[in-house]
Amino acid sequence: MPAAASPLTAAYDRLGAAFPGLTVTELGPEDPAPGGPGWVDAAELAAGGAALDAFLAWDAAQVERDYGGPARPDVVASFGLHRYAFAACLLITAPWFWHRRVPRLPVTHVRYDRAAGRMAVRHPVSVACLPGDPAAALPGTVVVPDEEALRAEVRAAVAEHLEPVLAAFGPRMRRRGRALWGMATDEAVEGLWYVAGLSGAEEAARAVRELELLLPGTTPPYAGSAGFRALTAPDGTRLPTRDRASCCMFYTVRPQDTCVTCPRTRDGERIAKLTAAAAG
Repeated sequence: MPAAASPLTAAYDRLGAAFPGLTVTELGPEDPAPGGPGWVDAAELAAGGAALDAFLAWDAAQVERDYGGPARPDVVASFGLHRYAFAACLLITAPWFWHRRVPRLPVTHVRYDRAAGRMAVRHPVSVACLPGDPAAALPGTVVVPDEEALRAEVRAAVAEHLEPVLAAFGPRMRRRGRALWGMATDEAVEGLWYVAGLSGAEEAARAVRELELLLPGTTPPYAGSAGFRALTAPDGTRLPTRDRASCCMFYTVRPQDTCVTCPRTRDGERIAKLTAAAAG
């Protein structure tokens, strides 16, 4: 399937417009892979070794530069996995959310340039869609019967891509099993929730509904549910939040500045942070 005929292009264009921090280039079968400083092949990350060492060296240098001191190696690895998985999950969840199309993207089909916020996807890829979608007539498309079957495709596609990546990062993070899949759950949820929110409150609310159906908490290998809930501000305003299934370990670098969805952040502090953000 040449990139020009891709059923994913509209979603990736919309992703780049909503979130300029991530742009996606689609490559046809004969197009040269992007290379040079910053680019890494996802399959090389999943293999571990020198490519992963170099990838995490960037995170280690960034922490020391921005926060004035080194982070533990396992914390550096957690940061590196978060930055990769946040972007990689959007390659799958954004086309599903906006166009009800779900690509299968093994690590062999993806390259990433973290510093420039770029990803490249190699065609051909298999894409699942619903009956009646014009993409159903394209080569490599799999038609599934209903929305729940399409959600199953999302879960399977994210797991297929992340499983070898988690296996490579896990020993360096000193995590395994449920803890790693908790991170995968969080990246799949928070990436889409964040990007949908950039398009306004209505899209953010829709993302919450869709993600609660996608990850209700009974879908191995994922750990936990989408985790959304609402808090009430002193003026009665309802503030959406969620409880992460994992911790990114940022508190080890800056204890006073935990994430608003961190399991360590109490509701009173969440309300204060969310109220301040809304006022800003």
